[in-house]
Amino acid sequence: MRDAFELTAGQFDLVYNSFSLTIAAMGASLLFFLLVRDRVRPEHRMAVTISTVVVAIALYHYLRIFSSWSDAFRYEDGTFVQRGRPFNEGYRYVDWLLTVPLLLAELIIVLKLAKATTRSLIIRLGIAAVAMIALGYPGEIAAPDSATRTLFGILATIPFLYILYLLFVELGRSLDRQSPEVRKIVHGLRFLLLAVWGVYPLAYIAPSVINDPAVAEVVRQVGYSIADILAKPLFGLFILSIALIKSADESAREPDGSQRTSEERSQA
Repeated sequence: MRDAFELTAGQFDLVYNSFSLTIAAMGASLLFFLLVRDRVRPEHRMAVTISTVVVAIALYHYLRIFSSWSDAFRYEDGTFVQRGRPFNEGYRYVDWLLTVPLLLAELIIVLKLAKATTRSLIIRLGIAAVAMIALGYPGEIAAPDSATRTLFGILATIPFLYILYLLFVELGRSLDRQSPEVRKIVHGLRFLLLAVWGVYPLAYIAPSVINDPAVAEVVRQVGYSIADILAKPLFGLFILSIALIKSADESAREPDGSQRTSEERSQA
């Protein structure tokens, strides 16, 4: 377990405000997804519904994280000291355990691939996501310089790499029947995941490479919060864009059964 440490007022407030920003982002995106859901055709609403569920789960857990952070410190003589009640990192991992498989599932669902492909990808991505989160937690709560932290960090990387393989290789083989616009968004989404998910391991190793435990804790908590905003509300907006494009294309069918893409409609 980590040793107790003190935070300056600025350090405490930076983490406190990052949690507040994340709560606002999750709450605003929850309301937005609820309001725009009916603009998507029924056959594509499931993906938007999952986005709504993801940010709702994250909103709840960030309220708990916010409360736990406030309860873990007290202000004394210009600094914030731990009051004996540890900050509960478990809330974050429970959130990820629920939301990461859902994030991956909504990407597959919105694309409307063949049923066998959809089922196979969702199952494999879900199992890999759960394994990644479950293996990361023992290392997260271990001492920064312990072999346990290093071991479980390496083990959690294995399913992470497998997820990237599924998204960049196997999913890529199934995109031929998607419109150019959708393929472009999916391409951006995959690199968004790669970039954003790269923040998580950097925050994870912060206590091991930063000598000051207070600075390491601030880097870790702020890093996780920023990554969560990008990986959930922003990811949901990309999913919504795909659903809207597909809905618009299908609504533009001509009487003879032909279909114009949104690019063709914009040139009409």
